[in-house]
Amino acid sequence: MPQTSAADAVHSLVPSPAGRLHLVEQGEGPLVLLLHGFPESWYAWRHQLPALAAAGYRAVAVDVRGYGRSSRPEPVEAYRMLELVADNVAVVEALGERSAVLVGHDWGAGIAAASALVRPDVFRAVGLLSVPYTPPGGPRPGEVFARMGGDEEFYVSYFQQPGRAEAEIEPDVRGWLAGFYAALSAGTMPETAPYFVARGGELRDRFPAGRLPGWLSEADLDVFAGEFERTGMTGALNRYRNMDRDWQDLADFAGAPVTQPSLFIGGGLDASLAWLSDAIEAYPVTLPGLTGSHILDGCGHFVQQERPEETNRLLVEWLSACTP
Repeated sequence: MPQTSAADAVHSLVPSPAGRLHLVEQGEGPLVLLLHGFPESWYAWRHQLPALAAAGYRAVAVDVRGYGRSSRPEPVEAYRMLELVADNVAVVEALGERSAVLVGHDWGAGIAAASALVRPDVFRAVGLLSVPYTPPGGPRPGEVFARMGGDEEFYVSYFQQPGRAEAEIEPDVRGWLAGFYAALSAGTMPETAPYFVARGGELRDRFPAGRLPGWLSEADLDVFAGEFERTGMTGALNRYRNMDRDWQDLADFAGAPVTQPSLFIGGGLDASLAWLSDAIEAYPVTLPGLTGSHILDGCGHFVQQERPEETNRLLVEWLSACTP
């Protein structure tokens, strides 16, 4: 394979229902859209862009609306799932393509799955990293998360009130991100789960202090923090504030499987896999096109950054089997 690096990638802005979306593109061949999670940006895919390009794919990492250099609509409801699905369709059209494979991590996995579910005519395969697919439906999400904390507050509920989490994060974006990334990564996870907030406390109270995870350099942290210091956190947090709207918007898809070829990669130390173990067990029904489900031992939440070579190998093998 030819040797490439992320420095060869091309940045562009394309029109979308959000206004404009920032893309970082590398390679030629079948289109693969890469969707990041919270709280990251296109840069979370810096290891995958050159690897996919070298393998013969047109790899495009997207700054999801509200992040980085993409537009940040003001209304909270502008960040509901169907708006993000429309953004992905707009990217495919703007790039002159008719279809694409989607690969998403964290919230990006949820956005990728919803896009494949709602627009199977455009998205022909879907790779999910860290967060398993759970079909729409069931109890209202806000009620479920409100019950999860017991005497404490689950982080998703903590994020609901506009301005509250921003007041914690924005005075020290870089320090908060460093603690958040460390709390969810192998080698730096604290003994006490960082997903719950004591009454009157903050989420960062349980973050480990003074250590960066092995996958994150000071320069990498500067990239992530620099974007949020410029944009603020509201656009990113508004995704969490639309979960009940999504539940209503996707009611017609309640219980629906994603039938396209699919892939799952998770970290063995990621709490998401424990919370959603039933979702993984249901894959024969919910992901009938699943061709591979991989749990990386000793890996935390940020799989494509913690274990880039292994993730790249699994992605390329899967893509070669499910793309023309």
